[in-house]
Amino acid sequence: MPLRKQATEERRSRAPTPLRYSATWDTDTLRSVDARRAVSAFLARLGYLPDQRVSQDAQLVVSELVTNALRHTAGPCGLLLELASGADVLHLTVWDTSTRLPEPQPRDGRRIGGHGLRLVSLLCEHLRVAPLDGGKRVTADLRLPPRGR
Repeated sequence: MPLRKQATEERRSRAPTPLRYSATWDTDTLRSVDARRAVSAFLARLGYLPDQRVSQDAQLVVSELVTNALRHTAGPCGLLLELASGADVLHLTVWDTSTRLPEPQPRDGRRIGGHGLRLVSLLCEHLRVAPLDGGKRVTADLRLPPRGR
């Protein structure tokens, strides 16, 4: 069960606000399936069905990012999904309390593991890592196709 959940969708006549979902977990209660379900539900609210490729790609991306957070930190971690009003790029952000920045591994088809960041990079337009006081934030930007595709 997340420590904190927040979902907002505000409509203002002057300045539309982004659609957001955020959750924070202790690492002993977080499972990557929770993050995948959150992404699937978020995209369903936008009109993308769970069996559509964009939903499956987003679930894979967030699963990889959350799995890395779970493997490399002992503290809490969080998920932020954000889509700016009128935009077509979903920002998938995972933060954790490890100061160790992710390092893409060289290609090696014989190695088990170490392929996640490469997959994320292939699926997303941008992958950004930002060090934080006491941790880091990893954001992957996934372009959304027009609805119905």
